[in-house]
Amino acid sequence: MIAIILAAGQGKRMKSDLPKVLHKVCGKPILNYIIDACKNAGIEKIIVVVGHKADVIKENISGVEFIVQNEQLGTGHAVMCAKDFIDDENVLILNGDIPLITSDTLKKLSHMHKQNSVTLVSTVVENPSGYGRIVRRDEKFLRIVEDKDADKNELLINEINTGVYLFNPKMLKTALQLLSNNNVQNEYYLTDTIEIIKSMDDNAGIFCADNYHEFLGVNDRVQLAQVSSLMQKRINEKHMRNGVTIINPKSVYIDDSVEIGQDTIIYPNVFLESNTKIGRRCIIGAGSNIVSSEIFDEVNVQSSVILNSIVKSKTKIGPFAYIRPNCIIDENVKVGDFVEVKNSNIGSGTKISHLTYVGDSDVGQNINFGCGTVTVNYDGNKKFRTKIDDNSFIGCNTNLIAPVSVGKNSYIAAGSTITEDVPEKSLAIARQRQINKLDWKKKN
Repeated sequence: MIAIILAAGQGKRMKSDLPKVLHKVCGKPILNYIIDACKNAGIEKIIVVVGHKADVIKENISGVEFIVQNEQLGTGHAVMCAKDFIDDENVLILNGDIPLITSDTLKKLSHMHKQNSVTLVSTVVENPSGYGRIVRRDEKFLRIVEDKDADKNELLINEINTGVYLFNPKMLKTALQLLSNNNVQNEYYLTDTIEIIKSMDDNAGIFCADNYHEFLGVNDRVQLAQVSSLMQKRINEKHMRNGVTIINPKSVYIDDSVEIGQDTIIYPNVFLESNTKIGRRCIIGAGSNIVSSEIFDEVNVQSSVILNSIVKSKTKIGPFAYIRPNCIIDENVKVGDFVEVKNSNIGSGTKISHLTYVGDSDVGQNINFGCGTVTVNYDGNKKFRTKIDDNSFIGCNTNLIAPVSVGKNSYIAAGSTITEDVPEKSLAIARQRQINKLDWKKKN
């Protein structure tokens, strides 16, 4: 079986410079959902028909073959553009704006198709307004009637055409040759191929899908939000069935690409994005945002932001910590409240408890940072690194002016501004001696 995905439309109602099929649902372009559903159904050859901003789509989508429909002359014309790919395999045709379609549905369609010349996918909806109706007689499929052409009885039908079809390749080729654009829009409609095939052998079947949500198209931002909400529900339920506790699923946003281990607890208002991996038995506290990061087992993150970084097992982050890109936080580390870490490596057992900035630094094991410490990494022109070796103690309100290194088992006195390297097992004091001016207030 091959798949032809129709993605050439402009999507004017999106009111966007971005092609409609590249708008994201839970972190993934709409078109990629349809492609993945086809691949997971065992379809190896996938052709995407593009037109509007074809180059942009090609730059962002991989693993498929593209055909350009230079003029958008209808769905039938779009399939005509891909006719050279039609050989001896059944041809699945579906629209590129239905991200909720599942591989299970496509597998069921393939199983039911058998020797049909064409099998249409229908579904039942409460409000069929605007959709083509499936007209039957004694349960046998007769025809598709468009909403604008339906009579009062046909308007009551709530079984609709989804726009997903599976064709016998020979019959599809023949029908495309006979397709006409003799209509008000002067377009070639794919639905007309159904009538052509029925007139030849009347071997058209119907597969009525259970879940109409799978065929909801995205034509504007309102529908994008509706589909995203349904997709988020599906994603959250998948994680919960896999052993993740989500305290309030309606308040949690999880991208399609995110992985979460068993017995992890996700609190409300959490955002997990862009290929993030969360280990087992973690706690991701309320209000946390984790993007493109890997969180190992038994990590506790409280109301914090982690971007493009790695946090290893049994580490505690937050509350209100900010882990900026390119950080590796080792095991059993404490990164506390109002701590910012950027482009740094933090060794196991180290504690950065509060109100501290660690940037462009290589920090060893079992180091204690006092409150208010700053690694001063930028001189206004270039950035430099700070190196702090194992078992050192950094006193409160210390400034470490990079490039500088602190040796093992060293101490920095509170309030120091360190501009030179500190040897191992040393105490560094870099502050002026206190002077008390007696009766200074009276004189001034």
